[in-house]
Amino acid sequence: MEVKEVETCCCVVTVSEAFSTKSPLSCSGVIVHPRTGTVLCTGLPFSRFITDKKALSADQSFLLPHSFSDKLKIRVSFSTQRHLGTNQNSKTTQQHEAAAELLMLVNCLEFKQAFQAVFQEADQWRFHGEEEVEDEQLIKDAQFLSWFAVLKTDVVSNSSPYTGTISWQSSSSLQKGCLVVACGSPFGSLCLDLFINTLSRGIVSNLAGEDNAVILTDARCLPGTEGGGLFVLKDAGCFHFTGLIVSPFGWKATEWIGLTLACSAQLIFRNVIRCMSIQDPHQGVWLRPGEADRLQISTTAHESKAVKYPTVCLVDSGQFWGSGVVVGSQLVLTCRHVVNGKSTVTLKFHHGERVHDIVGDVLFSTEVSSPYDVALVQLRNSSPEPVVPQLAQSFNPGESVLVVAYGGLGRSCGPSLTSGILSKAINPNYQPVMLQTTCAVQAGASGGAVVRTHSGELLGIVSSNTRDFAAKVTYPHLNYSIPVTVFQRLLERFNQTRDVNVFKVLDTTEEDVRKVWRLQGAQSKL
Repeated sequence: MEVKEVETCCCVVTVSEAFSTKSPLSCSGVIVHPRTGTVLCTGLPFSRFITDKKALSADQSFLLPHSFSDKLKIRVSFSTQRHLGTNQNSKTTQQHEAAAELLMLVNCLEFKQAFQAVFQEADQWRFHGEEEVEDEQLIKDAQFLSWFAVLKTDVVSNSSPYTGTISWQSSSSLQKGCLVVACGSPFGSLCLDLFINTLSRGIVSNLAGEDNAVILTDARCLPGTEGGGLFVLKDAGCFHFTGLIVSPFGWKATEWIGLTLACSAQLIFRNVIRCMSIQDPHQGVWLRPGEADRLQISTTAHESKAVKYPTVCLVDSGQFWGSGVVVGSQLVLTCRHVVNGKSTVTLKFHHGERVHDIVGDVLFSTEVSSPYDVALVQLRNSSPEPVVPQLAQSFNPGESVLVVAYGGLGRSCGPSLTSGILSKAINPNYQPVMLQTTCAVQAGASGGAVVRTHSGELLGIVSSNTRDFAAKVTYPHLNYSIPVTVFQRLLERFNQTRDVNVFKVLDTTEEDVRKVWRLQGAQSKL
């Protein structure tokens, strides 16, 4: 389907209880089978209406309608477009609303298992907004994020171009860096004429679990988009449904990570079929056992000319950890604050399911007083199949860039990719000394690579994102990197002389450079 058709596949689900004075709850949804009016959405809004929460055991695989209040009211809102007269370029959008019934809540067990493995309690992950905390009846336990609702409404079929299941793609074929579009409705049922089925573009940042049950994307979403669809680009301009948005944001302790969490649509379908083989709750459900072979499914990801990005590793100094970029034969560049004054560090290289640990010696790190947060590490053994990048010679604000680093889930699932643009290059005296990007950068990304999307050239080394200490807020999409031109000639001289003292020039920078990097100072509020 084209991007403009993605909007017709999504909707808003509003859940309430008849005669209740409490405000309705709402979320986004995906119309997965227009002919039967079958909708998938997140199960969280339905948790308020479970009549016996004690029956919700840890190993429960599904809940049927009798487990919920008999006063449950569900409405599905969706939009359609029609041409004005004979002008094919002029369209008008109309809003529709229809009653729906709950067929079942299904627990995606593969997502649940992967989620528990990746998002450790010790890291203080949180996937709900403050408005949800105020509602004591909502199940805020992270375990409920793996539950999804299957709904049926009767009015959708006439407004959709699809007669069967919408085209979807197996999540097992997804790869980091795949282009995706997220479609959801910010703030749920609020101001539908303004916000229904809003689109956001990004890439797959990281994957985890069986058949990539857990999908992280840097497509930016807002509260209310939970239950919306994640669509992956397969061919030029052709998108396929691949995931359901679980949470539009996540917090790791006090840090907002700037990524959207989604669950594999393929695995939700699999669990629906599995549950229906136990007990068919409704004859009108689109996915009865034996029908799966007739689904329009794509099993291959978008293929494009492969671009090799630099090899990035995790650098662990004990108390602190971050990222590092291979810049030469057994040489890794990282940040001073990552090595944390240690003489040796452990470097971890992820290759598929395998992790290679290599001890490295810290050859050089800048002084704390230096504005350039840089360290050089030499590996005691060679890393497996390293990709040493070409170093960029120019910087073009507005061009597409990626950050490859161990932020977000990196420590558990290998390096994450986040996309954006080079928003600014700071050039006092006509020499670049700082780069800024709109990529999402989290704790752990320090020392990671900023690369040119289309060529894989290394533009810089991530130094930090932005944190407002007064407001206690982190801004992952405003970050700072050290341009490769700062250390390119120094690396060349070191490779010729093997004298680490060539890097000491980074400790004696001009005042103009220190002024640019002044936000690192103790007196700065950022």
